Amino acid sequence: MKGYILLMSKITKYVDGKAIYDKELALKYVQTIKNFLKYRAKKANAKGFVVGISSGIDSSLVYAIASSVFPENTTGVVMPIIEMTKSDLEHINDLETAFNDSFERVNLTDAFKSLKGAISNLDNKLAIANIKPRLRMTTLYAIAQQKNALVLGTDNEDETFIGYFTKFGDGGADLLPISRLTKGEVKFIASLLGVPSSIVNKKPSAGLWEGQTDEDELGFTYQDLDFYLNHLDDLSAIDKNLSKQTITKIQNAHIRSQHKRDPIYKPRKVK
Repeated sequence: MKGYILLMSKITKYVDGKAIYDKELALKYVQTIKNFLKYRAKKANAKGFVVGISSGIDSSLVYAIASSVFPENTTGVVMPIIEMTKSDLEHINDLETAFNDSFERVNLTDAFKSLKGAISNLDNKLAIANIKPRLRMTTLYAIAQQKNALVLGTDNEDETFIGYFTKFGDGGADLLPISRLTKGEVKFIASLLGVPSSIVNKKPSAGLWEGQTDEDELGFTYQDLDFYLNHLDDLSAIDKNLSKQTITKIQNAHIRSQHKRDPIYKPRKVK
């Protein structure tokens, strides 16, 4: 876990246990992300970016940054499965209005039902739920290849650290622009870049099933996880400010999900 200390952006400082965000550093880091995207696009000879739009803050921020790099060649893709909630649809419309754009819509309901029905005795709730992000990943890559574009992932530092993403689903992307930002930093920067407040202030949800929220599923808050990540070099502060139960849950999630962050395992070479 020590390596994560070097990777944090240091936009966040804590005063009396409260997170304070540095606007100047935040905007400077946004420029770093833009330069990164430009460089990688040029390196890949790509003409643009494709972003899956969920109505959540992470995809909204990635879209906001990417569209400032390639205003005419950043494609937002909305991929409903079964049915999106009224509020999610409203938030997507808010984002389109804020950035004067219209996203592509690809309804994956029939594909989801077909695949689910084709697999015998499939009754594991999480296995079924994870079909959704994997179908969306496949869709994004089809569109990206058609447009000679790169797929941008939307995982942030919190999600990366605890493995809160679907392997070969939303974890499948060419670039991860906001993977060095904590959830709090994502919210702060999103508000600076004009992401609608309706999105900035909504409860985070992976949309895996109706009523699902990230924090309920995880058993701890992003605020606690942000604090943990920003104090990996000060374990006494973690012990003082977070409960033992929360610390254990975070550490266990990190350990369990290591395979998601590692390259695909292979046997050693033939000697």
